[in-house]
Amino acid sequence: MFAHRFRVVLATAALALAAVIVQASPAQAAKTCNSGGSYDMGKYWISNNLWGAGSGSGWQCIWNNSQSGNNISWGTNYSWSGSGNSVKSYDAAILGWHWGWRRTGTGLPVQLSANKNVNTGFTYNVRHSGGAMNVSYDMWLHPMSNPGGGTTPSDEVMIWTYRAGGAGPAGTLQATVNVAGTSWDLYRGRIGGSTGWNVYSFVRKANTSSATFNARDFLNHLVGRGWMSSSKYLTSVQAGTEVFTGSGQLDVTNFYANVG
Repeated sequence: MFAHRFRVVLATAALALAAVIVQASPAQAAKTCNSGGSYDMGKYWISNNLWGAGSGSGWQCIWNNSQSGNNISWGTNYSWSGSGNSVKSYDAAILGWHWGWRRTGTGLPVQLSANKNVNTGFTYNVRHSGGAMNVSYDMWLHPMSNPGGGTTPSDEVMIWTYRAGGAGPAGTLQATVNVAGTSWDLYRGRIGGSTGWNVYSFVRKANTSSATFNARDFLNHLVGRGWMSSSKYLTSVQAGTEVFTGSGQLDVTNFYANVG
């Protein structure tokens, strides 16, 4: 009898918690759980990018909430198991190139030597249970101004603003640096060997749920170190969540990225 009553209490509590979560979530205009599913949102598009799903099992969905000018709101939820060292997904808002061009009016590509502003803001709420994940920017660079869909990038720059469960970037730690008014651990590595690309990751020393900065400052830091040529072109600015394992939800209350 006691065990039965205990299960009823747990079930009631679970229903109450689910109701709170549903009420706390923003209204969804459209939602997809299909791998590669996407929505256009002004100059951006959001993608259910489950590129590493083969290293585990689970699911992920993405939805659009609202758009006002260059500002958008969107969200994703997920549940992944499998290798704790392998990324399952990177659901993100995309400005510019992502193995091809999809939207116009992005302000990209832009050559680093032009020293243009890339002002961006990213405000979000994270709910995550167990496992490893991060919330991050992902920027791609090419040696040419108009790369095609099958063109391999030369460089990838990630800016981690939040991480949980011991998630770590590719490469090795090089230094702790101050950029955009705060401290970051800077990692350097390479993806895919001689046929791949360089990857640089700025990992924020302290998690945040709101970031506003000029992404140009991170790129200039790498140029100043001699790790990247100013002749390279920034072709993409993305922001979203990288999930290794675990269950959770990312609600992006506001994202924007404006070039120039």
